Amino acid sequence: MDNFAGGSTVPETETDAAVPGVPAKPLPVAELHLHIEGTLQPELIFALAERNGITLPYSGLEELREKYEFTDLQSFLDLYYANMAVLRTEQDFADMTRAYLERAAAAGVRHAEIMMDPQAHVSRGIPLEVCVNGVASVLATSQEKFGISTMLIAAFLRDLPEESALEVFGQLLAMNAPIGAIGLDSAEVGNPPSKFERLYDQAREAGLRLTAHAGEEGPASYITEALDVLGVERIDHGIRCMDDPDLVERLVNARIPLTVCPLSNVRLRAVDTLADHPLPAMLAAGLNVSVNSDDPAYFGGYVDDNFAQLTTVFDLSDFDRARLAANSIHSSFATEERKAELLAELNGRELAS
Repeated sequence: MDNFAGGSTVPETETDAAVPGVPAKPLPVAELHLHIEGTLQPELIFALAERNGITLPYSGLEELREKYEFTDLQSFLDLYYANMAVLRTEQDFADMTRAYLERAAAAGVRHAEIMMDPQAHVSRGIPLEVCVNGVASVLATSQEKFGISTMLIAAFLRDLPEESALEVFGQLLAMNAPIGAIGLDSAEVGNPPSKFERLYDQAREAGLRLTAHAGEEGPASYITEALDVLGVERIDHGIRCMDDPDLVERLVNARIPLTVCPLSNVRLRAVDTLADHPLPAMLAAGLNVSVNSDDPAYFGGYVDDNFAQLTTVFDLSDFDRARLAANSIHSSFATEERKAELLAELNGRELAS
């Protein structure tokens, strides 16, 4: 039996065989595309609103959940930013982060690279230290308490001017914020990666890892721009690469990671139904894809839910699921030592099958 340590090989036997009536235990995975603000469950939104004396514009949980039917990315972002109003204190950010880690641990997540949108909080009067310290205080003990190693990624809003991103990035550096990478998110169309060339130059000089959303609603050319202009190591989403065969060939040859979020793509109408999702074609093309949850409180599923629905719709084999899990580990920004631990854990699951 081959193992996963080489990066592209997968076992010849199928794994994690399901026992009738018993849910299969999730494979150990790395979650690489996760917005911590997108983990705010409706129940927690109401709990934090009550704690902070905030009157929400919803009569209750049912009315809020009714708003989770999105027509596109912008319709989601409008609700996403509105619900952030309940995040006021370090404790609020800590509670949100802790709730995600508890759920992620149950989903098989063993390493998580968590994006936070500092501009979205600073712009509404929340001190940068409050949001950063609240999240980071929980991540500091995430491996001890949840078995999940973590990295905090500062994600910048592409629909704001680069000057805003540069200002907040400078503040993060000045406070020695515990971030390991930067990202680029929010409204993609009309906001090409090249808009943030200086930001990425500065982050590279600071020794940070680099990723960016590209090719979700935006064209395949945005993926090329993120690689060539920003110099990113990883592409978040990237499904539009399938529109450009030359780009696909480039991504395959360079083993560029693509952090795909299937349920998110469906809920935001980037694809019509899960059955229309290009993930099987991406795997068949040899692309380095992983499965992630993006904003799970809004899109109907955490990593295990994404895997479960993909398995049902596409009849994914355990071989395919294991390959996706291995891809996520190899594509992470974890240390080589941590990657080896996770690959050994994954191989152990395979060998025990």
